[in-house]
Amino acid sequence: GFQPHARSRKGAVGLMQVMPATARQYGVRNLHDPKSNIEAGSKHLKSLLERFPLKHALAAYNAGEAAVRRFRGVPPYPETQRYVATILALVR
Repeated sequence: GFQPHARSRKGAVGLMQVMPATARQYGVRNLHDPKSNIEAGSKHLKSLLERFPLKHALAAYNAGEAAVRRFRGVPPYPETQRYVATILALVR
């Protein structure tokens, strides 16, 4: 929703809804800073795209890598399935 101070129920923060552990992985200290948040989210998405096909990378960004591995693809979570479908439609 373009809110730099947004926080999800699961703890994801900022414009790209980056988890604090992911932010630490990329050396980001202030997830509320739009520039830092976008850089962390972009680096994370790039990393996922290097390891997964597009559909699975999007699912991993939304639901986590562990869920994608556990289900061997897009998890059966309605939110994740909607997210993946929405992004793929925008890309097309």
